Amino acid sequence: MGEKIKRAIGVEGDFKSAILPMINYSYANIFMGGAGYIISMYFTIFLTNVVNLSLRQAGIVVMIATLWDAVTDPVMGMVTDRTRSKFGKHRRYLLWGIPLLLVSYSLLWNSYGINGKENPTAAMAYFIIVYMMYKTAFTVISVPHTAMLPELAPEYNLRTQYNSVGYLFNSAGMVPAFGIVVLILWLFGSNDDLTSASRKPFLIIGIVLSLFFSSSVFMTFKKTYEPSSKDMQNEPLDVKYIIREYILVFKNRSFRQYFFMSLAYQFSTGFYNNSKVYYIKYLANQYSKYALYNAVAGVAEAGAFPLNYALTMKYGKKKCGNLVTPLMIAGLAVGLIMRQSGGKPSLIWVLLMLISMILYPFGMSGLGFVSTNIFPDLTDVDELITGRRREGVISTFSTLIKKSISGVMAAMVGFTLQGFGLVTGDAVSQYEKASGTPFAQSGSAVLGVRICVAVIPIISAVIALYLLKKFKMTGEDHTMICAAVATKHKYGSVTLTPEEIERCELISGQKFENTWLGKGNNALEEHRLDKNEEGKYIILVEKENEKKRLAESEKNK
Repeated sequence: MGEKIKRAIGVEGDFKSAILPMINYSYANIFMGGAGYIISMYFTIFLTNVVNLSLRQAGIVVMIATLWDAVTDPVMGMVTDRTRSKFGKHRRYLLWGIPLLLVSYSLLWNSYGINGKENPTAAMAYFIIVYMMYKTAFTVISVPHTAMLPELAPEYNLRTQYNSVGYLFNSAGMVPAFGIVVLILWLFGSNDDLTSASRKPFLIIGIVLSLFFSSSVFMTFKKTYEPSSKDMQNEPLDVKYIIREYILVFKNRSFRQYFFMSLAYQFSTGFYNNSKVYYIKYLANQYSKYALYNAVAGVAEAGAFPLNYALTMKYGKKKCGNLVTPLMIAGLAVGLIMRQSGGKPSLIWVLLMLISMILYPFGMSGLGFVSTNIFPDLTDVDELITGRRREGVISTFSTLIKKSISGVMAAMVGFTLQGFGLVTGDAVSQYEKASGTPFAQSGSAVLGVRICVAVIPIISAVIALYLLKKFKMTGEDHTMICAAVATKHKYGSVTLTPEEIERCELISGQKFENTWLGKGNNALEEHRLDKNEEGKYIILVEKENEKKRLAESEKNK
């Protein structure tokens, strides 16, 4: 099995040294993929239809917790970057986050009988606090986990392989978690509709999933090795230092290009994900097929992975996004024409929804794959500018802004849908039980759903695709930068050709002489970059490791 996995993702070396470290690192992806997936599918409708909060109140709950998440991320990034420990900068925080995850995720799906219609203030306060607890647990685990990758996988394509294994483990979290939710809701008769009577199954769901996700994080902590950081030297921490650190991040042109591209992508997926359940339930009148549609969407997204991986490994990290994103836009466009049915939806509308649930996730996965694989390389461009490894700062500056906007988006969707007159909760279920027919939403409410589920996501996806085409760094550029940085660290200076200097300036957005790489070079002593027989740059660390491997091999002989 190990050899089959190796061949599938194009990894050289034995299974134990090449694949097993990727698997050990990726166990935590079961939590990070699965927990958020269930929240995106069920949490807002749980708040509106089970707890009976209004759309606006549910949006405020999500917004406040997400803004809290955005604030804690950069704090955690700063903490991890400055941590001195024999266990490394990041790894031990995974263990510390497990108790908080266990408690918060189980409480997230239990309202203790509080009814949002009768006591909205108490219901909102409870879910804001509990959701903030969960977001804190996610931050304590995810920020160090993400920041570990550039160190564990320094090579350009190796990072794609790590992320690809992580992508598979995301699915390994999403699929069983989704199956657990559907099974428990079915056992309690809540699979076709969610009402205030669905409290008990969600309580069980929270407990079971919290145990499932926590065990995956523990596996990564237990199995992953990180070098000691006890001897690391830190600058004094003050307000000026913090401000300077984050200003430096945005001076990186590659980071700016990535940031705005991923921000547009997040706008597209954020509006769609926050409104999809209301789109299926109240516009398409097909909530009884909600589990089926999500299963189809999950299969479609997973089915895109081999294509995305193959395109990335052969043509670079942008190709899959450029190629499949138009399918995402086509899938979103179905929301512009979907009609509200007064009775059982006709076959044509069911088929259209199925087509949408295939095209959107298949196309969406391309931009997502690009964003995930480009991100670790930004740390190396930052090191070109600053001369330091700042994985935590780089990752959390991005999430600070994007999560702040994500929180606002959740509230915007709730306010928009309610402002356009969408009716949710027990009022709908009581009417449908009494009449035996679907509740007819107003034309204004239908328009509000279309704006949130199709219009804004389409515009944002087009912008993201345009910005992706402007991203400049290639695999060769990245290897050249890593080789130059390694040479500068070893010898104190590096000598680049005019063409190499030009590429550094284009990618970093800085004059070469103003970067750490360009400062203090000794004109009397040249240290040029080596290339192999194929004309590819050789990174000194890799060169030294290869010498050690050859020496060890000769010794064994």
